[in-house]
Amino acid sequence: MIKKLMAYVREYKKASILCPLFIALEVIMEIIIPLIMASIIDSGIGNNNLSYVYRMGAVMLGTAMLSLTFGALAGKYAAYASTGFAKNLRKGMYENIQDFSFQNIDKYSTAGLVTRLTTDVTNVQNAYQMVIRMFVRAPFMMISAMVMTFIINARLAMVFLVATVFLSIFLYLIMTKAHPYFKEVFEKYDNLNASVQENLTGIRVVKAYVREDYEKNKFKGASKVVYEFFLRAEKLVVLNTPVMSFAVYTCILLISWLGAKMIVGGSMTTGQLMSMFSYTMNILMSLMFMAMVFVMVTMAKSSAERIVEVLEEKSDLTNKEDPVYEVKDGSIEFNHANFSYSNDEEKLALEDINLKIESGQTIGVLGGTGSAKTSFVQLIPRLYDVTSGSVKVGGLDVRDYDIETLRNEVAMVLQKNVLFSGTIKENLRWGNKDATDEEIIHACKLAQASEFVERFPNQYDTHIEQGGTNVSGGQKQRLCIARALLKKPKILILDDSTSAVDTKTDALIRKAFKEEIPDTTKIIIAQRISSIEDADRIIVLNDGKIDGFGTHKELLENNAIYREVYESQTRGANQHE
Repeated sequence: MIKKLMAYVREYKKASILCPLFIALEVIMEIIIPLIMASIIDSGIGNNNLSYVYRMGAVMLGTAMLSLTFGALAGKYAAYASTGFAKNLRKGMYENIQDFSFQNIDKYSTAGLVTRLTTDVTNVQNAYQMVIRMFVRAPFMMISAMVMTFIINARLAMVFLVATVFLSIFLYLIMTKAHPYFKEVFEKYDNLNASVQENLTGIRVVKAYVREDYEKNKFKGASKVVYEFFLRAEKLVVLNTPVMSFAVYTCILLISWLGAKMIVGGSMTTGQLMSMFSYTMNILMSLMFMAMVFVMVTMAKSSAERIVEVLEEKSDLTNKEDPVYEVKDGSIEFNHANFSYSNDEEKLALEDINLKIESGQTIGVLGGTGSAKTSFVQLIPRLYDVTSGSVKVGGLDVRDYDIETLRNEVAMVLQKNVLFSGTIKENLRWGNKDATDEEIIHACKLAQASEFVERFPNQYDTHIEQGGTNVSGGQKQRLCIARALLKKPKILILDDSTSAVDTKTDALIRKAFKEEIPDTTKIIIAQRISSIEDADRIIVLNDGKIDGFGTHKELLENNAIYREVYESQTRGANQHE
């Protein structure tokens, strides 16, 4: 795990090395200061030699200034290295997430990924800064001060050695017990973020149904769980403070008592005792800093494991060694295709799909809720891979193509339409970043979007709010269709993408498709039979299997499901009239 994370230090290695170097220099300066102070007391003040006091005082001041300078440089490089490390981690995770297949994305919640990119990275960033700064300073200071105390008086130095061993064992026990709680708490953070994200995304629904109190209670519950787990961890970690204080004051009392007896006995000078007190504080402060680092590293360890999990996640959809970079046409063939979201042949979403679609045909897809209509079309641009069997486009297995090439030739308007914050033009150019204004206008005319876009004061430069909240459902669908058309694909898939438009507009869209893109294979999933009855062929799906495949007329005669849907919709329309 550490090796994986350290790979993301990259261009900040120099700063990561310079920081400990300046820390070491700072510590050396701080170790020298008590020696100079002891010399001033014993040789200067003790002998009433003021010139020696002034001279050594100037040396001590210069040493203190150097210590301050080295400390400031260490802080600067620590901040530079840690923030750069965090930047690289976020970039690495984000880029890896972009390569995830739908199956990889299904493994993580959106809130979980957001937590990893924000809270978890911040924890690792803070820990890294503490490690290259305090985790170098504290042990180096402690060892150096310990050596100096043994040089001054070995008997007194044994007090520090015993205290250090005692505190080290105690800290280890605390960290071992606290780590599982910290690990659990970040998983609970995912639930908390999910609650917030869901609430903010659906705030209009929340207000429409007056469910504010319910949402508050749900958030309160998720927040309380995080609080309780943090409390359990902090109850253990907080024990560090009283134990540390006990060790500090015990050491000071013992050194004061033993040191005073040694001065009276003549085996120790006053200056040496003063320097021992300075080294006492250095050693014990180092132990406190090490305790802080251990707490932060314990928290960061849980976050680091979650970050590495995302970094090591590999897409289950990859290019073969020598992929094909050209799709010949829009023909589609399913050959005994089975598909399961869990890759379990016993839990198939689609079973034994066999059919051929000629290039340029218009194919309708009809089926009840849960009949796997969306799963069926998602296999064509290889958003998922078949569990067994094959899917061919342009005469070749979709797994033989370069993924980007295939998806550029298969435009898909998803069931859940998504627009991003930005202008209408910027949203439409997702389909083709180099599209001209004329091409954008033409695509909008085909999708029957131009009539409402041109009514906006800023027309195609109209700003779309996040999620497309300032346009209606039907307008959003038409803009998404226009965006797909700008790709000029060989295959166009509409996954129930005209459900929010009226029947007249729906008919105009289908007419435009027939006249303007006759060579493009069009697959239209719809709930209304009127949207697909003019299609060349219609697929009827039922429970993941093809129940019927034929023209509107053939299915009315031969398929019970299709006939039942048609009669219920026709009867409903007649009653409405």
